[in-house]
Amino acid sequence: MSSPRNKRTSSRTTRRLLAGGVVVALAVLAAWYWKSHTATSDESAWRTTTVERGDIRVAISATGTLSAISTVTIGSQVSGQVTDVLVDFNDKVVKDQVIARIDPSTYEAQINQGNAQVASARASLEQAQATLANAEADYRRKAELGAQQLVARSDIDLARAARDQARAQVNAAQAQIRQQSASTETTRINLGRTVIRSPVDGVVLTRTIEPGQTVAASLQAPELFTIAEDLSKMKIELAVDESDIGQVRAGQSVSFTADAFPDRQFGGVVDQVRLSATTTSNVVTYPVVVTVDNADGTLLPGLTVNAEIEVSKRDDVLKVANAALRYKPSSDDAGGPAPRTRGGGAMIDDLARTAASLKLDATQQAAFDAAVEAIRQRQAARQVAPQPDGNSLFGGRGRGPRSTGGASGALQAQIRQRVLERYQQDFAALRAALDDGQRQQWDAAVSALVGARRAPLYKLVDGQPQAVMVRIGAGDGTSTEVSGDIEAGDLVVTGERARQ
Repeated sequence: MSSPRNKRTSSRTTRRLLAGGVVVALAVLAAWYWKSHTATSDESAWRTTTVERGDIRVAISATGTLSAISTVTIGSQVSGQVTDVLVDFNDKVVKDQVIARIDPSTYEAQINQGNAQVASARASLEQAQATLANAEADYRRKAELGAQQLVARSDIDLARAARDQARAQVNAAQAQIRQQSASTETTRINLGRTVIRSPVDGVVLTRTIEPGQTVAASLQAPELFTIAEDLSKMKIELAVDESDIGQVRAGQSVSFTADAFPDRQFGGVVDQVRLSATTTSNVVTYPVVVTVDNADGTLLPGLTVNAEIEVSKRDDVLKVANAALRYKPSSDDAGGPAPRTRGGGAMIDDLARTAASLKLDATQQAAFDAAVEAIRQRQAARQVAPQPDGNSLFGGRGRGPRSTGGASGALQAQIRQRVLERYQQDFAALRAALDDGQRQQWDAAVSALVGARRAPLYKLVDGQPQAVMVRIGAGDGTSTEVSGDIEAGDLVVTGERARQ
């Protein structure tokens, strides 16, 4: 048996162990809480995204309807009862093929009547010619007797008048023959029109007549058939909103889908941007015609399609999520105020990349370097003596054009125009040394750089946001092309997390 003293000793030891374990557990728990709380506080103060390098595809969405490129509506120029309909829906026809007939009996009877009238007019002509011959003979006799003063002058005048009347009757009979012949020819043409022929090679889309139906063409030509000339080539007429139409050009690629073929995507090319605007409920749209290759015959006329016009595609550019461009710091000390645009330095860097892509020769490169050096000297002079009003084209202290803030669009356009003119003056020697292709690329690049929009990004540096001004390029609705003092892999702030 154990003694009471041993039991008391064992109990105290157990209590000490338990107390020590609790202390250790509390210490571990406190350390874990402090570490996790500190890490969370450091890591989650800002929501960020990474600047990436990739492709940007800008597309405009629109809806439209498929149709044949050339559709011919066939009508009837004559009235009558349809006796034969020789083609049906979806039948293929060739040019001059008979596709319907109208009862010709009425026109055949009119032709017979016209022939009889012509024959009667010919008989009248022969009678008038005989009367004319007799009148001319009588006039000659009396004229000879009158020369011998054997007949009165009045008899000679009467004979002359009778001759002239006989000539007029002959002319009237001849005109009557021509009139009746023309009328008969018109009826004969209408008889030919009772046979309806296809004017083109194609496919019958619609047929609106049946045998026995009466066609009345007295007021307007009734539509009997609709024939699509060639369904291997089709077109889509898209309705593009006025806010997007300025980006659409002929030759741009188009991808589209149709509900009838949900698992397949088709392609086309913009063929025409029409000027005839349509206004519906105060919404202005312009028709854009897209040509489509339908060699396999899959697409059908009348299908509604959802199309995307690819207006721009930028490959291997820096891009950032749009949320980063929308972020604005909630406090004044979060990254400080947005910087002004560094047009002098950033623009020169961008123009240097453009010049490198042009593969300049030694003379051209020397002209570029001279222009850049002149710009940098001018900027250095402004750093020493900045303009009080800060209205220099490149901003004081080597900065680019001042941010216009709430300035009107007209003022922004004026500033951009002034900057563009200054760059054209600075690089006039370089432009003169470029060939036509290089000059076109250079002018397009300078115009794009000067006219580009700019916005602040907040780059995360040492755990704190630092404002940098970037130039904004193309956007696809999710990401936007950016350039400036930023690189792939940089973290930029998209938002702030709630304080713990």
